[in-house]
Amino acid sequence: MSQIVFLLVPGLHLLDLAGPAQVFSTAAESGHPYRLAYVAEQEDLTSAQGLPLRATTTWPDLTPADILIVPGWHQDPTGPHTAPITDATAERLARHHAAGGLVASVCAGAFALGHAGLLDGRRCTTHHRLQDALARRHRRATVVRDVLYVTDDRVITAAGIASGIDLALHLTATRHGPGVAARIARAMVVYARRNGDEPQTSAMLRHRAHLNDAVHRTQDLIDTGYTRPLPLAGLAAATGVSARTLTRRFTAATGLTPLRYQQELRLEHAEHLIGQGATTQAAAHAVGFTDARMLRRLRAATSPPAPPPAPKATDTPVQALT
Repeated sequence: MSQIVFLLVPGLHLLDLAGPAQVFSTAAESGHPYRLAYVAEQEDLTSAQGLPLRATTTWPDLTPADILIVPGWHQDPTGPHTAPITDATAERLARHHAAGGLVASVCAGAFALGHAGLLDGRRCTTHHRLQDALARRHRRATVVRDVLYVTDDRVITAAGIASGIDLALHLTATRHGPGVAARIARAMVVYARRNGDEPQTSAMLRHRAHLNDAVHRTQDLIDTGYTRPLPLAGLAAATGVSARTLTRRFTAATGLTPLRYQQELRLEHAEHLIGQGATTQAAAHAVGFTDARMLRRLRAATSPPAPPPAPKATDTPVQALT
């Protein structure tokens, strides 16, 4: 059983809290072992939207498997930019991280992590209106702008408001696989965005903007098992349609055949591994290819064409002056 502990402060934004809480609550309802807890420095507080809230002032015992999340609060971009928590609470955040736990923030919650010293030497983000203020106050941090969330050594900061949902879906995907995160997102009727600080969304999420439940179920199967052989007949049987019908519906919904979708997932994960220093051969085996030849062919097919060489000085005609 993992605990998701939310640190509440006066003036917090409801969606900063409710979005991640709904993700983990839905995960718990689906059979994953989560217990949600809400702590604060005072029992009664009021949200930025005027809703009275009550939390416990007694912190639960924490283990490295637990996650601390600090939702954001109403913060004037021209204000003093201080976190409304005491040094003792900031020390709790730092202590949990030092013990191997994960600490996350949404929106202005990043200032609480900064107060705890958790942003020093790390990449982070916050709401776009607060990015300059965060960079000024925590000069040892590297503020990444205009992204949904940033992860750096068990410190995760999200941009704010709805991006807390993206952060929580990312955490569930990391712990339980992308198929689980996709099912939770569908249950919440949201797009399963997980792009974080990557330049584009993941292939497994880029092709989810459709309403065909049979195709969604097939994608769930491929998302969780893309490194294994997945015969079309088996996917069709699990979905309850014929192989021909599945291929037709899958292609109409996503623009890809099931096999091509699986290859995109393999290629994307292999590119990530190679970017982290893995050899092409090792990456190919890790994502399910028997050797590196197919991976090389897929990489070559998706690589942008090389730009034409710059013209030499002698190749450029000289325009006569008139």
